[in-house]
Amino acid sequence: MDESPAETVVDPKLSGDDSPSLKSNGSQRTPEELVAKAIAPVKKEFLRSPPPRPSSSTNHQTHVVSETKVVSIKEKKSKRQLKRERRQEQKSARSICPLIAKTGDVSSCPYNDKCRFSHDLQGFKDQKPVDLVGECPFMTAEGPCPYGLACRFFGTHKDGVPTGISDARKKCAEINGLKKDVQKLLWKNKMSFPKADAKLKALGLLGKAKSKMKILEVEKDDETVPSTCHETDENGCSAVNNESDAKLDSVDVPGEDGVDGTLETDEQPPKKQKSVICENFSSAEAKNGEKNVGISCTQTKPEDPTDIIPPEADRSLKLHPREKKLIDFRDKLYLAPLTTVGNLPFRRVCKVLGADVTCGEMAMCTNLLQGQASEWALLRRHSSEDLFGVQICGAYPDTVARAIELIDQECTVDFIDINMGCPIDIVVDKGAGSALLTKPMRIKSIIDAASGTVDKPITVKVRTGFFEGKNRIDSLIKDIGYWGTSAVTIHGRSRQQRYSKLANWDYIYQCARKAPDDLQVLGNGDVFSYLDWNMHKTECPVLATCMIARGALIKPWIFTEIKEQKHWDISSGERLTILKDFVRFGLEHWGSDTKGVETTRRFLLEWLSYTCRYIPVGLLDVVPQQLNWRPPTYMGRDDLETLMASDSAADWIRISEMLLGKVPDGFTFAPKHKSNAYDRAENG
Repeated sequence: MDESPAETVVDPKLSGDDSPSLKSNGSQRTPEELVAKAIAPVKKEFLRSPPPRPSSSTNHQTHVVSETKVVSIKEKKSKRQLKRERRQEQKSARSICPLIAKTGDVSSCPYNDKCRFSHDLQGFKDQKPVDLVGECPFMTAEGPCPYGLACRFFGTHKDGVPTGISDARKKCAEINGLKKDVQKLLWKNKMSFPKADAKLKALGLLGKAKSKMKILEVEKDDETVPSTCHETDENGCSAVNNESDAKLDSVDVPGEDGVDGTLETDEQPPKKQKSVICENFSSAEAKNGEKNVGISCTQTKPEDPTDIIPPEADRSLKLHPREKKLIDFRDKLYLAPLTTVGNLPFRRVCKVLGADVTCGEMAMCTNLLQGQASEWALLRRHSSEDLFGVQICGAYPDTVARAIELIDQECTVDFIDINMGCPIDIVVDKGAGSALLTKPMRIKSIIDAASGTVDKPITVKVRTGFFEGKNRIDSLIKDIGYWGTSAVTIHGRSRQQRYSKLANWDYIYQCARKAPDDLQVLGNGDVFSYLDWNMHKTECPVLATCMIARGALIKPWIFTEIKEQKHWDISSGERLTILKDFVRFGLEHWGSDTKGVETTRRFLLEWLSYTCRYIPVGLLDVVPQQLNWRPPTYMGRDDLETLMASDSAADWIRISEMLLGKVPDGFTFAPKHKSNAYDRAENG
């Protein structure tokens, strides 16, 4: 999810001076004066004149993607049009059948002409881009590359065209994938949630309307499925099936379980069905047989008090939420869940650099319950993530409880975090995220239902409040612990404030001191150096730890700095090595074929749109750099450092070409956070 643009600070006008280090009368500004104006005090020998600004006549609806080419923003396409284009792309020579690519034999696909992918082996070879420089990431381990001829490093394969290949080795280091049989059950609304429903019923949030919901399920199961569907075998090939009772569409291409973020649109069932979870009857409407769509189960009252199972009589509740095994977050370095850029390869980079706790990107409960592959991809976990959690977001207790039971059943996680602070409009408008801060009883119901459904620790991430100046969390902090939360992370800004001001750490301290002893309170916001970390821990010893978000995006080695208690004057070569690690992890995650390479490039560019804000320690008059400083135009100590300091998308693309080869023809890029306001990634 991308956050909508928030208020940004505009650079002060400098009365004709090119350098921000000069006053209007030409005299030198002191570093203290620059810091007071939130301008980074770069040493004067590294300053340079800014590039010429575009004239007022320039069309502001364009993005420069190269030195000479300007392209207009692509118009938004409908889902049907995107699906049609994907079908056409699959039939083109660029999309070779996965089984044929593996074996190099056109007769290896059992579906022949009925396969939805191209079998034109020679045509694929003729149009295939030039191999990339470097070694195939899958040839370093035992066994051949799972992408075969489609691999962009095919020239480095030692045994030529591999045979009998499996992609199991690629997935062995990653878990929490969505199984096809589970996905089909979710598509058909046939998945059962016994633990969640029992807890919801015990809390009075699920009454006799349950039986009516089952009737709805039966009615939906009888709906006619489109006659032209596809069945998929274990190799990713598929054949057209014209029978009227064909199974739902499910194509499983090796390495294509959905991608992190929202850059790819996964196929959904041929006929979109409304989720049963958001469809209910009230007791009065049930008698008349009238359907009330869009009303949560939280609004349903049980007709008969005997239907409510008292907690003391419910033997399925093994432990009181406060008696569960807790995770000790104290003094651990916690990488925050970050939308789009907090993908699995980025988390692996941060683990290498010292992060202790990682958390997946925010996933919407309704999308998980509908079996969307792209949403389930956000739950993927790498074997190096030894303390890992997932973050979910939902508006009602029933959707959250069922999503949590599903995650507990299908995934391996150490804790589950519920986002109650996301400020994104599309989330808030649905009653989720920070909208919950205005509904304390809804918060109670969600936490009660979630903590009573699974034994895993439940944590919550919130903001100070919804409106600025109307803080609410301090009044709920004691209750949040009693309701069953193991830890709460407080982002020191309100929803209304977004990222327009610095985080209010004094308020975070106040909440931490009010919290009960068994509730761990984590602070979040503007941690950009080990000095920030030390200050917050010293000012408030009861604070468990600090969650690090944008600081890790701009300089992921912040975890190393905190552990070693020093400022790392990292060189451009060392930074390039970190980018190379990300690319290698990305190719292992998204694949080494053309699609995997370009997906890796997209997410690399998203990350580069943040790293350009870092100013090397050796270039500053005042250390350390603060998160709110606006960097002036400056030169690095070498050409690569200068290139990395550029805020131009064309220069980010140049860096990507150093690692992933030339971009395809017609390639365009505009960062999801709008490029002129870099601080849109943190979702809570």
